This record gives sequence, structure tokens and C-alpha cells, in this order.
Amino acid sequence: MLTTRVGLQIPAGIGYDEWERAGHQLVGVLDSSCWWLGDWLKYGKDHYTDRYQRGIRAAGLSYQTLRNYAWVSRRFDLSRRRPALSFQHHAELASLPAGDQELWLDRAEQRQWTTKQLRGALRDTRQGGRPAARTPAEPSRRLEVPGSRVQWWHRAAQQQGVDFEQWVMATLDSAAASALEDQAERADRAERADRAEHKEAVSA
Repeated sequence: MLTTRVGLQIPAGIGYDEWERAGHQLVGVLDSSCWWLGDWLKYGKDHYTDRYQRGIRAAGLSYQTLRNYAWVSRRFDLSRRRPALSFQHHAELASLPAGDQELWLDRAEQRQWTTKQLRGALRDTRQGGRPAARTPAEPSRRLEVPGSRVQWWHRAAQQQGVDFEQWVMATLDSAAASALEDQAERADRAERADRAEHKEAVSA
């Protein structure tokens, strides 16, 4: 088979086994690319703070999509990623504490769960009333949004091939993490500026 930028050229008369094997390979490349892009953005943000967004625009990529990938990548160091599980398996667990992540990764890997099965198991556990999941001090709240906006979000989730609820959670978590990171960076810059100003005053 020949891959091109706009398609896949499949030879005539290809056998089923070869066709199926190619599908596994393509899915593997697609899944790996989520990690690759997440790590790429993470590195750029860590090393080129003032220029990495220019690199994103030059590459013609969606910043929101990349930020979701980078958020999941930050939540799982390379050593903790499970090759037997997909990027989406990890994305389902990204908002959990590291210990819970490992527990669910083990279960998903041992039981060979699909992403949907993992999501269902997580939902069942949360609804089962595990004490750490929710306390009376953390009431559930409904957020009223226009229907047109919900449809827009659904289209975005479908375009990425992600479950709608998982996409919403990952997007909100990613936005929160980014906002907190930006706040930490501003505080760090302000602290450095204060130290520099103090040093100049002492020297004078």
C-alpha cells in the first residue's frame, strides 16, 4: 500500500489478512500521532515560551486540539504510558490522581477493555457511590448552555473521534490546566522581575 497526503492507494486483489493488518498499522499510527503531537507541544511550551504558538501556526495545527493532546501527555510520563492501550484510554483517566490512573490502566490492560468499556466502568464506579468520588460538600451543578453551542461541541468531538462527554471533560481540564500554568508563569516572571529590581537597588 502507498500512503499519500490525500489518501491510501490499495493494490487490486489484496488479501483480507493483509488488508486487516494494514488497518491495525494505520490505527497505530493515528494513535501514536496523538502522543507525538502532545509531546511536541509540551516541549515547545517548555523551551520556547515566547515562540511556540508561532510554531503551531506555521505547522497549520489547531491549538485547542494540540492543547488537549499536550494535557494528556503531561499527565502521563513516557514511562507510564501503556503501549497496549490507546491514547484515548489514557485520556479517559487523565483527570484522575496518578494512583487511580495506574489502577484503571491495569484493569483496562488486563481485561482488554475498549475505550467505551473503560468509560462505562468508570461511570459505574462513580455512580456506585465510592466515598472519594463525591461528598455532600461538592454538590452536582447543571450548566445551562445554548443548544447551538452544544451541537457545535458535538461536531468538534466527532471530528476528533472522541466521545462527547470525554471531549468536554478533557477540554475543560485542559483549559483549567493551561490557565493555572499561565498564572504560575506570570507569577514566576513577576518574581524574577522583583529580584532583578532588588538586585539593581542593592548595587546602586
